[in-house]
Amino acid sequence: MSVTNPPPHGPLSHLRVLDLSRVLAGPFATQNLADMGAEVIKVERPGAGDDTRGWGPPFVKAEPGARGDSAYFLSANRNKESITCDIATAEGQALIRRLAAVSDIVVENYKVGTLARYGLAYEDLQALNPRLIYCSITGFGQTGPYAPRPGYDFVFQGMGGLMSITGVPDGEPGAGPMKVGVAVADLMTAMYATVAILAAVEQRRISGTGQHIDLALLDSLIALTSFQTLNWFVSGEVPQRLGNGHPNIVPYQVFACRDGHLILAVANDSQFRSFCRAVGKPEWADDERFAVGAARSAHRKLLCDLIAGLMLARTKHEWIELLEANNVPCGPINTIDQVFDDPQVQHRGMRVPMPHPAGPISLLASPLRFSATPVRYDLPPPLLGEHTDAVLQRLLGLRPDEIAGLRARGIV
Repeated sequence: MSVTNPPPHGPLSHLRVLDLSRVLAGPFATQNLADMGAEVIKVERPGAGDDTRGWGPPFVKAEPGARGDSAYFLSANRNKESITCDIATAEGQALIRRLAAVSDIVVENYKVGTLARYGLAYEDLQALNPRLIYCSITGFGQTGPYAPRPGYDFVFQGMGGLMSITGVPDGEPGAGPMKVGVAVADLMTAMYATVAILAAVEQRRISGTGQHIDLALLDSLIALTSFQTLNWFVSGEVPQRLGNGHPNIVPYQVFACRDGHLILAVANDSQFRSFCRAVGKPEWADDERFAVGAARSAHRKLLCDLIAGLMLARTKHEWIELLEANNVPCGPINTIDQVFDDPQVQHRGMRVPMPHPAGPISLLASPLRFSATPVRYDLPPPLLGEHTDAVLQRLLGLRPDEIAGLRARGIV
């Protein structure tokens, strides 16, 4: 389906997305699509908008007496147009159906059954537009005993097992399960949603028809446990918290240095031999307790204690300089501000300045790099309902007086 006045670049500039999602998983997925050129129309509640507009501080500056949008909202909503529409009303539902009829993709994260009550379920919209790809994102999926339940990222980090393998081991200071510092269930689900939507677009090219995608945060979080779950499948031993250690690779963890901490990531026998030479302990590489990976894992505590004593002899930067010169993987633990002082990060352009009605802002760049169709940074995260009139005129042909009537009735 062609887009009216498509963007000048982007591999997805031929697609239009109707974004009925809010908070993080859905919006981050649609931001991925928007960065790649898709036209994304974000539908929000009149007067309130996406919940995350208020998830601060910090907030961007606004007019005196007003509150700007939160940094959280900015993180997942660039390159989108925002319209307001009350989908709990018959007139609002009619507008959504008309927009879906001229869209390629719908993304929604309402509780199971909510949009069906409004006549906006996949079956309703697919009947109007057989080519429609409809992606539903919920906590537990569209089926199963927990399907009706709401849920948030933190809950799924616990339920899905991630917190059981994250944190300091029992018996050590600070022991206990720990969540990841970002909403990893939401973000991982967003990435799976992006992949699934693009796969459905490619299948539609062959079949001519769209389909329904059912994504659950719990499923995505469990999938993220990856080799840790496979360790249990194969061995029958339930993985435990190892702090900063790795369950399969040694030494692969954080070590204290004279002035801070260093990550040492020795992933194979060749790298371990290089490490031993670099630190002046070549005999370790020939010690049968350490010579191969399985032996190092079996003697984890002994080896890591030896390395820990050695690391205290120098500063982290002295160790990094020495180890990098010997091709031993290692690195510092940066704070967020230090990340963006790094010359590699600056070279890759991971901080993107953009204009915004409240003044200049910075956003995180997309990590995607295309040689012919680069990602775009055309639109800052929109103000609530900023594009309502323009979108309804452009896509549905509504006259200004018709839009004014909808606004007067609280529909938009």
